[in-house]
Amino acid sequence: MTPGSPTLRSERLVLERYVHADEEDFVALFMDERVSRHIGDGPQPEADVRALFWRVFSNVYDKGAFDVWAVRENGVHIGHAEIKPTETSGGHELVYALAFDAWGRGLGTELAKAVVAYGFDRLGLEEVHATVAAGNTGSLAVMAKIGFEHVRDKDNEDGSVTRVLTVAKAGADWYRAAGDA
Repeated sequence: MTPGSPTLRSERLVLERYVHADEEDFVALFMDERVSRHIGDGPQPEADVRALFWRVFSNVYDKGAFDVWAVRENGVHIGHAEIKPTETSGGHELVYALAFDAWGRGLGTELAKAVVAYGFDRLGLEEVHATVAAGNTGSLAVMAKIGFEHVRDKDNEDGSVTRVLTVAKAGADWYRAAGDA
């Protein structure tokens, strides 16, 4: 196994590297329009989603490009998470998606905190960014809850707006409190 994407644990979640057997769960997550409508260019054909899954191995894990995880609760795949450098945000960006059945239980907040803390602790980042569709009120609320602040808007070719958000290590109260404990 190549280095990178170590297993992360939070109160209810385990974030671990994908394995080949995760393909169907990955495809189901990204084929659910309730989930994918706010990701990238929105819902994609199944063949493209499957190709994306396999690129996680060939273009990310094999090259040590950035960290990508399958998100599990009680051993069940419920999501996807990444932290990666991007030009859009000008630094390392948090990316995550949760299965519809996992919404509304605080798991998004728990997941985002785990990945942001990893960025601060293990990657040595002073800030982490996120890009969220302006209409994705759930994710915008999660980001606000853990201290992300709106930096600017990015207008998209289709007329939609993406919010660019940032949380600074020094400004993340929950992170500082955890370090004091």
